[in-house]
Amino acid sequence: MNRETLTSAALVLLLLGIPLAAMATGHNFYVTLASRMAILALAAVGLNIALGLGGLVSFGHAAFFGIGGYAAGVLAWHAMMLQPFPLGLPGTKLMPVIWLVAMLAAGIVAAFIGAISIRTSGVYFIMITLAFAQMIYYFAISFPSYGGEDGLSISLRNAFPGVNTLDPFTFFLICYLLLLAGLFLFFRLRDSRFGAALQAARQNETRLAAVGVSPFGIRLAAFVISAMVTALAGALYADLNRFVAPSMLSWHMSGELIVLIILGGTGRLAGPVAGAIVFVLFEHWLGGITERWQLYLGLVLLGVVLFARGGVVGLLAGKARHG
Repeated sequence: MNRETLTSAALVLLLLGIPLAAMATGHNFYVTLASRMAILALAAVGLNIALGLGGLVSFGHAAFFGIGGYAAGVLAWHAMMLQPFPLGLPGTKLMPVIWLVAMLAAGIVAAFIGAISIRTSGVYFIMITLAFAQMIYYFAISFPSYGGEDGLSISLRNAFPGVNTLDPFTFFLICYLLLLAGLFLFFRLRDSRFGAALQAARQNETRLAAVGVSPFGIRLAAFVISAMVTALAGALYADLNRFVAPSMLSWHMSGELIVLIILGGTGRLAGPVAGAIVFVLFEHWLGGITERWQLYLGLVLLGVVLFARGGVVGLLAGKARHG
């Protein structure tokens, strides 16, 4: 077991320890903060598949995050109002069904966006993914049936069979277990032949094509998987806040996810976890002191880019990349 593996395990356990310590000391609000860390980390795990492994700098992953959120909100709204969808399909408040719908919807949209954007590279890829995300954002705010610019409230948190999702720690455990599943998926993909081909496409797609593997197909598959994981996080985020806001679809959210990965370590297994912990704590602690807390976060991010390109995980684990 190498140093990065130990560092990754320690960060994952640290995230679990935050709500346990909060409840032991009576600071129950930190349980909700820990849930937010887990959800943002899961969203960043999704983006890390595309960006960290495939080198696809997507500035449109907010679209998939928001699709997941709106799947949770719209399905719950139809269930509450007893109004079926077109074709007579019912709404639902069951989390597993919502997660499945969110991931399928994001996967379909990602396949369409990816089929167009992956044919480009560099800044063109960034701008095309951003353009598609903004199109979806403006579609959401121009749809008054589901709240438009005001967003959509979820009256009660959606349900998971056999557990009380209204209990903050129980909901954290749901988010945490799904984060572990996302990290396991990232680990398996990275160390598989698919992951090797994806990283080869990032480094030299001409050589990959020369051995008979299509870089386009590998990248498109990674982009779709990445979007589905991020959409799952979006559905959880909507349940955490009991509200779906158009801001979930904004380019600011895409930038936030990229910041999380850079802070934690691009392509690192626990990079999204480290980035989410640092980001949320900065937002909470410094946000209570000054409205310009992003300035200090920006200075930290600048320091990471200049002096610690492996992010927090790289600083703790040394030069080894895998773990």
